[in-house]
Amino acid sequence: MKKNTFLLLMLMMLVLNASAQVIRPEGTFVKASHRNIQYVGRVSFKNPDSPAFTYPGVQINARFDGTSLKMIAKPMSGYFMAQIDNGKPFKVGFNAPKDSVVTLATCLRDEVHTVRLMYVIEGYQRMPEFRGFLLDEGAKLLRAPELPQRRIEFIGNSITCGYGVESTDPKEGFSDETENHYYTYAAITARNLKAQHLVVARSGIGIYRNYAGPKTGSKDNMPSMYNQTLFGVKNERWDFSRYTPDVVCVNLGTNDVSTDPYDRDFLENGYQNFYKRLRTYYPNAKIVFLSGSMLTGQRLEHVQYALDNVVREARIAGDKEVYRFDLSWQTGELGYGADYHPSIWQQEKMAGELTAYLRSLMGWF
Repeated sequence: MKKNTFLLLMLMMLVLNASAQVIRPEGTFVKASHRNIQYVGRVSFKNPDSPAFTYPGVQINARFDGTSLKMIAKPMSGYFMAQIDNGKPFKVGFNAPKDSVVTLATCLRDEVHTVRLMYVIEGYQRMPEFRGFLLDEGAKLLRAPELPQRRIEFIGNSITCGYGVESTDPKEGFSDETENHYYTYAAITARNLKAQHLVVARSGIGIYRNYAGPKTGSKDNMPSMYNQTLFGVKNERWDFSRYTPDVVCVNLGTNDVSTDPYDRDFLENGYQNFYKRLRTYYPNAKIVFLSGSMLTGQRLEHVQYALDNVVREARIAGDKEVYRFDLSWQTGELGYGADYHPSIWQQEKMAGELTAYLRSLMGWF
């Protein structure tokens, strides 16, 4: 009996050792702090080997040699869109407590390749971190591809985040699985114009009052949170010298007026004060206030009226680089995403409109 028990224990140990060998990552590990990894967006480098981010649209780019590539991230970090060379972008996720390694490519030609990653959900609850790449044994990262010279910043709410864009059921609620910033008007416009883009956006947020917030305003509105590197993390302020946009697009106001009661004077004051703050950070950038696409009727008119006043007063004061642009409101003809948010087709329509407007405004032909 004792002999059989001993043999059984030995067999179990062999199985466990074999399993450990199967799941152990193999290859050349490249830390997230490697000088050839390129980051775009609000990223915290307090731990350079595990940089953190919370806003959608953060990008991680690199060039590598070899035939395969894996990425490493903090478990439960959420969803990324990945693209290898000029191939079709695809979605990968880190959604299990021990899910920290994801294969991005195998069986590539043994040559130099490019990888582009974009974080595509709101990460303020998950607190995602990127931790590096696994390459073929002996492979290495090369100098990252040059970034476009053009720079756009998008400040917004759920429309900019991509809330529900991968759903076709307006009665479906929010989920990380159907949110995808890659398919938003913001990301598509940036790709159309061959521009970098940085995103500061969160669902439900407003210029003075968040969704269903008190009439007098919400303490955690966009202006209150805007100087944070990571949303909700007060002890790390964003260094605005790290990214200077040529144009800033602000799409806020939907949540402020979506529910009653709201105050039109507070709404306009919120726009006015935020405009003045943006101008201190970006004295030479063009600032474009957007409306659309989830408001109609009187609520849309109130937002447009407030924005018209902001632009008019800024220009009277001598600032000629403040603008207004209305994105098309949704009618349902292009379908809806989750919770009646813009569908992917509505997002593409808005991108076409904004691309044409910015191309003319910026002379980006």
